[in-house]
Amino acid sequence: MAYNKPIPRQGQHTKPFWDGAKEGKLMLPRCRSCNRVHWYPRLICPFCHSTDLEWIEGSGEGYIHTYAVQHRAFGGWSEEVPYVTAFIDLKEGDRMMTVLRGVDATKPEEIKIGAPVKVEFEEANEDTHIPFWRVVEE
Repeated sequence: MAYNKPIPRQGQHTKPFWDGAKEGKLMLPRCRSCNRVHWYPRLICPFCHSTDLEWIEGSGEGYIHTYAVQHRAFGGWSEEVPYVTAFIDLKEGDRMMTVLRGVDATKPEEIKIGAPVKVEFEEANEDTHIPFWRVVEE
């Protein structure tokens, strides 16, 4: 089935992320001045305001920080209602929002804050692979 959901725009400052995603790698921006990883990609470190940034390959691992069950949606997401969105605490620091895979949205009581997750990528088109996170067994 073809990917029918909104596809994020790509720009020059996000190119390393999207190139890594095509290879199944979670690329993250890190500040060389304060050594902190930040998400989402930007041209200035949100912590120390340095412009000395680099891209690193992340572990692709994290933990559920919080989540919500979505009962309404637009576009291609309406076909998946209900589904779970979550904020993931990355092992490298900072947080990433995602649609959570490997959970039953009709049983939110089974979704555990702090549960380990791992990134996976879904091909949206030839140039874009979208990151999703899946709950993994401890």
